[in-house]
Amino acid sequence: MNIDEKQANFNTTNFLFFLYKWRKQLIIICLIAAVVSGGMSFLITPKYKSTVVLFPTSTNSISKALLADNFGGKQDIMEFGEEAQTEQLLQILNSNEIRGRAIKKFNLMQHYDIETDSKYKMTRMYDEYNNNITYRRTEYMAVEITVLDKDPQMAADIANYISDQLDSVKNKMQKERAFKAFKIVEVEYKKLINDIKMMEDSLTVLRKLGINDYETQAEAYNVQLAIALSKNNKEAVKAIEDRLKLLGDYGSAYVSLRDELELEKKQLSAIKAKYEEAKVDAQEELPAKFVVDRAYKAERKSSPVRWVIVLVSALSAFLLSVLTLIIIENFSKKKFSTINNTTMKE
Repeated sequence: MNIDEKQANFNTTNFLFFLYKWRKQLIIICLIAAVVSGGMSFLITPKYKSTVVLFPTSTNSISKALLADNFGGKQDIMEFGEEAQTEQLLQILNSNEIRGRAIKKFNLMQHYDIETDSKYKMTRMYDEYNNNITYRRTEYMAVEITVLDKDPQMAADIANYISDQLDSVKNKMQKERAFKAFKIVEVEYKKLINDIKMMEDSLTVLRKLGINDYETQAEAYNVQLAIALSKNNKEAVKAIEDRLKLLGDYGSAYVSLRDELELEKKQLSAIKAKYEEAKVDAQEELPAKFVVDRAYKAERKSSPVRWVIVLVSALSAFLLSVLTLIIIENFSKKKFSTINNTTMKE
């Protein structure tokens, strides 16, 4: 261990002597690199950053959140969403729909100086878009929309526009499904209403014939028939027997229609609730996000950071110069050693 430590100290000392020996050259090289990189940084177009921070909502279905009392998963519409909702928003933000709307709205093809007749214009367009417009999930499960642009007002406008379009795109996706569901329920609901009306019309016809309550009427007619027979009232017996015959002919149809109508009305009550819920989902909208911070026009540029460019360039030049000088010294020593060995042999 002592030998290793001495060797390490020796190597460190040699390296420090090496740096001291070449100090002037290294300082000059680092200064040149710093000056050149500082000058080159002025050729880089400055960009300004604008950011929108938002939270997703926890609810998707308006009807389930507001109307359905028996929905077990009913949630507060004011509640923030969790990880799943955040990931959904990020996926929507990265969709072609959002990207296409932003490109068209702000004419980004021209703004990014992309030639419209270029063979790979869309590839270049998407590369520029992805380099300047990014989305990420924060540690608090919020979504952050960041836009970099040479025009500070443009950066803020793009960020706010994308945030606004988030509701439109998500609602559009959901409404396509909700509208189809509404149409399915609407067909069944109207069919059931029509069936009930037909049954009620049939019952109305039977009531006009004198059948209003089969069980009560049958019991009353039988009592009256017994009384008429006991009194030997033939006219009354004949009239009651006619009534009983009418009940016998149409009574079963009346009972069947009445019972079926009662069941259909119960079913109508249930399907009407679904109809109203589906109608709300298909026609109404709720925001899909809570906006915490809207983007504003930046007062200072975000990039390039010139001191970072200068520092990185100077360090890179220093390391490269040290490596080059080490190689040169080692090569010189090896060449000198080879010449000495050759001389001694001679």
